[in-house]
Amino acid sequence: MVDDVRSGRPARPAPRGRRPLDAGALLERTPDGLAVIDADGRFVQANPAALSLCGLDPAHVAGAASPFPPRDADEDGEDPGAETVTVWEAEPGPRREFAFRTSRLPGRDERIVAFRDVTESRRHQRRLAAIASAASRVAAKRSLGSTLEALAKEVLEADALAGVQILTVNATSERFQVMGTAGFSQAENFFDMLLECREAGADLRMIDAFTSRQPVVVPNRYVTIMSDPAWRALKDYMRSPEWDWFASVPLMVRGEPVGILNAFFAPGQEIGRTALDFLLAMAEQAAQAVDYAALLEREREVARREERQRLARDLHDSVVQQVFSMGMQAESLSMLSGRDTVVDSAYVMRVAGELGHVSKAVLSDLRAMVTDLHPIPLADQGLSAALDALAESTMGRTGLDVHVSITDQRHELDDLESELREDVYRMIAEALHNSVKHAQGSRVTIDLGLTGRRSQRWLTGEVSDDGCGLPAQNADLPGEEGGFGMTAMKERAGRWAGDLAILSSPGAGTTVRFVLPLPPSLPTGLHRDVFARARDTARDTTDDAARARDTAPDTTDDAARARENAEEP
Repeated sequence: MVDDVRSGRPARPAPRGRRPLDAGALLERTPDGLAVIDADGRFVQANPAALSLCGLDPAHVAGAASPFPPRDADEDGEDPGAETVTVWEAEPGPRREFAFRTSRLPGRDERIVAFRDVTESRRHQRRLAAIASAASRVAAKRSLGSTLEALAKEVLEADALAGVQILTVNATSERFQVMGTAGFSQAENFFDMLLECREAGADLRMIDAFTSRQPVVVPNRYVTIMSDPAWRALKDYMRSPEWDWFASVPLMVRGEPVGILNAFFAPGQEIGRTALDFLLAMAEQAAQAVDYAALLEREREVARREERQRLARDLHDSVVQQVFSMGMQAESLSMLSGRDTVVDSAYVMRVAGELGHVSKAVLSDLRAMVTDLHPIPLADQGLSAALDALAESTMGRTGLDVHVSITDQRHELDDLESELREDVYRMIAEALHNSVKHAQGSRVTIDLGLTGRRSQRWLTGEVSDDGCGLPAQNADLPGEEGGFGMTAMKERAGRWAGDLAILSSPGAGTTVRFVLPLPPSLPTGLHRDVFARARDTARDTTDDAARARDTAPDTTDDAARARENAEEP
């Protein structure tokens, strides 16, 4: 009979014919790892569970490195009830987390360790914490870039992944841009390399996830990419850190994709239902952040439009009417001063003339301000239409010939951020206003276009007049010397990391030129296959070259016939 230590009561006799297991058999069959380690933290001996958990060779246990730290020389004793967690990454083998307790062996400089695998339970805890943290970041209304960058790091750390990318799309879902990354290094030409791979025939599974609106899981993706010549341009970038499985999850808002979350799993990790559910939950948080940013931008645009309408109404109802009244009074004063009175008529007429001249100038400027303060029809008509309307309004008000030229072959201008389009419009409007006010010319030309190669693009613009130009000492001056309008234009260009220059010389007109770099991006392929279009263009070029070669013999034959005719008498 064996006493029941837990209750203090005698235990029931063991069943007849069944012998109790000895201590050695219990140690062999326990599911928890039990091991003896030396002062340096190396294995002395271990039970089968410990061998399995740590991936050890039974024939080479003694002296093998263990997951547990060496004994501190200053330790007086250890609490056998205190549980600690350590991380074990055997080569080869998956990353594991062990919860362990240690106890010193009497009379020996060794310790016995009892440990168990808590990888999944701790991963579950981190996933829940990551989801809560992501929700908190979205609720905190931080900037979209910082929110998605932090969210990518949360995903990476929660599941101990090799790398994470979060890509979002523009308003028309035409182009991707990287908004959050963790694990991989930053590469400014990432999309250029990705396009080169696609053109070489590489299969971009993240495009499949985006267009199908369904998660895509690819086992052993690392080996496939490293062995495929089509991925040559990106092999060095994606080689480190090493990874294995790949998953791409779309960010969905009201049934429409607004981006993707790419997860690169470390070697030894596989994507099960739990891991995929976690990625879906984090993708949902990222999608909420994108949706909130879009909603906030729409609210800001509405507020800006309403404020401009209010200012335009107030200026028209008060200031413009008052200045008009000043002009009428000045003309009345001029009429009175012409009569035979004791008033010095010459003086009154001079003052009246100056007052009338100033009031007309102020009235003209205020009317221009009222026009500029009206909401820009960017949202409804687009940037091109807004610039055409600006040109028409200026020609009708001033009599100048204003010509607008837009270079936008792929119709991408209206895909740009609304704030960027508004800044471009304001820069052009200010430059046009300066030409009207100071140039004394007859023609103004506005040129705007998108240029670039692969994923890198630039927005370029020019406003040129044929007027008198600026004095040499005033050209391209910042601050007060260049005028508030010049400073405002430079600030708007600088907001987008762009450059703005004023080129002018006396008698040769003035040109305001700006160049704004656009964020690197990648076509999504959702609405039109730009990759197929590029391949078709390449085929057309090849076909044209072949046709040119085919016509070459005809020219040779013509030349031969000409020589034969020349030899005939």
